[in-house]
Amino acid sequence: MLAFADPELDNGPRTNRSATVRMCAVTRQVRPIDELIRFVVSPSGQVIPDLKRKLPGRGLWVSASHRAVAEAVRRHQFGKGFKRDVQVAQTLPADTEALLVRGAVEALAMAAKAGQVISGFSKVEGVLAQRQAKASIEALIHASDGAADGIRKLDAIVRQNAGINDESREIPVVTALTSEQLDLALGRSNVIHAALLAGPASKTFLSRSQILVRYRMADDDKTGNPAKNSPIQTVRTSTMQQD
Repeated sequence: MLAFADPELDNGPRTNRSATVRMCAVTRQVRPIDELIRFVVSPSGQVIPDLKRKLPGRGLWVSASHRAVAEAVRRHQFGKGFKRDVQVAQTLPADTEALLVRGAVEALAMAAKAGQVISGFSKVEGVLAQRQAKASIEALIHASDGAADGIRKLDAIVRQNAGINDESREIPVVTALTSEQLDLALGRSNVIHAALLAGPASKTFLSRSQILVRYRMADDDKTGNPAKNSPIQTVRTSTMQQD
């Protein structure tokens, strides 16, 4: 039995906290909420994305993909779903992506303030060369517009130290943000490479990055999963315990 009664709308963020799946208003498919975006109507009647799923009022859920949101706008699905006159900007798909990018940038900034980010090619290279420090790396970050040579060199260092036993783990490689966006998040210029260290703030950044990737690339895969050439990939390295 599904965790909600109304297939069109939820009753607000505080009424069905246990719900883990919702129905997409466009595809009519029931999917995990992590693969959907919640939309609400503002006091002024404007449809806005509720990325944190906390805004008051009833919410309409759409698959987390640019194409699905664009289709919802084209088919006037928001007015039908909310069963009232609403204002829907034609730029809603792009506006939603911009908010997802901002969320990822803000999360990376918080991780940096918590001391969970190391930036700069030489510093990242140095961390990868240290056995104990490498064990705490949560992810590698490369600017999407960065030179391929530097990316290859750092990824090669990880692969050279790859584990071959059952305790090996995969390190995500995130390329969802541009150098300008990394600069904004880390408060410095010309950031191309960074290493994300383990910690709560780092997990938040990875979660938001994954949603951003899904939004951009879910349409490339009918299952709704990011495409093979996703901006979040993995390279293998052996798992090492700290002293």
